[in-house]
Amino acid sequence: MDTKIFEAGTVELQSGLSCRNTRLAYQTYGTLNADRSNVILWLTPFGAQHTDIEWMIGTHGALDPERYFIVVPNLFGNGLSSSPSNASSPWNNSRWPQFTLADSVQVQRRMLQDVYGIEHIALACGWSMGGMQAYHWAALFPDAVERLAVICGAAKTAPHNQVFLEGVKGTLCADVHYQDGRFTGFPERGLRAMGRVYASWAMSQTFYRDELWRQSGCSSAEDYVVTNWEGNFLRRDPANLLAHIWAWQQGDISANSLYAGDITKALGAIKARTLIMPCATDLYFQVEDSRREVARMQNAKLQIIPSDWGHRAGMPQHNPVDARFIHAALGELLAS
Repeated sequence: MDTKIFEAGTVELQSGLSCRNTRLAYQTYGTLNADRSNVILWLTPFGAQHTDIEWMIGTHGALDPERYFIVVPNLFGNGLSSSPSNASSPWNNSRWPQFTLADSVQVQRRMLQDVYGIEHIALACGWSMGGMQAYHWAALFPDAVERLAVICGAAKTAPHNQVFLEGVKGTLCADVHYQDGRFTGFPERGLRAMGRVYASWAMSQTFYRDELWRQSGCSSAEDYVVTNWEGNFLRRDPANLLAHIWAWQQGDISANSLYAGDITKALGAIKARTLIMPCATDLYFQVEDSRREVARMQNAKLQIIPSDWGHRAGMPQHNPVDARFIHAALGELLAS
């Protein structure tokens, strides 16, 4: 399917800058029903595009296009929507006018309203940064979101998560091709190093001890790291990755004029029937952070994914056990 484009024009950002000729790329699956009540938002995570996560959509699970109209907006900075990699001078490279997650969901909502006349969402959901966007949807538009599912995500980026991201960013920017705030060439060494750093954080200790990488068709841990982690980042634009790291680090559903930094107020304002699904072994979106968020919400349930796949339990492409768990949980939420 051809990627759909919403021409958003000039967007005023939280930073005070403007992004001109803003383009939101998105894809849809299924058919919008007559009363527009069957809309699911499935939101893209860090570095990814809609094609990376569309395998979760299908009649095999809860994100069923025969029942729901599923919309996948591409997060700004991912190379399909407006991003450093496709920006025009003088706003390219180090001068990219950064989008917060709040900036992104505001444009996503305008696209749904202007193109489809959609005012209410049956479910906003996502994994990792996708889950963080879903959280923003439910907090910024509490009357518009009926259900919320956050898979290995957070309402606010935790302090330890910030330090993890500083390490990832520092590894990429240590490449010789990163000079004066911009990339002057392709940073292969930095991207490969970034993949190796990420491989240790994204998966649990047990994942490597029990050689669960074999489920990905790999012959050794080294084979797994090169194929799945170095390979993943080598196909991404490095400036786009830095833009997503920045947005991730700013992630906070209360960092706006509506809540003025009061995270308790922002969590308490969410009206959606909510399912928060951390993984038991996630090293940077920890269960305890999710537990504290759920305690401050009106109608939220904590459902821990009992997996040794760490953060990647929430995007279980090679992990059918966790895939069944997540689809069952989403199905139960949609039936509520």
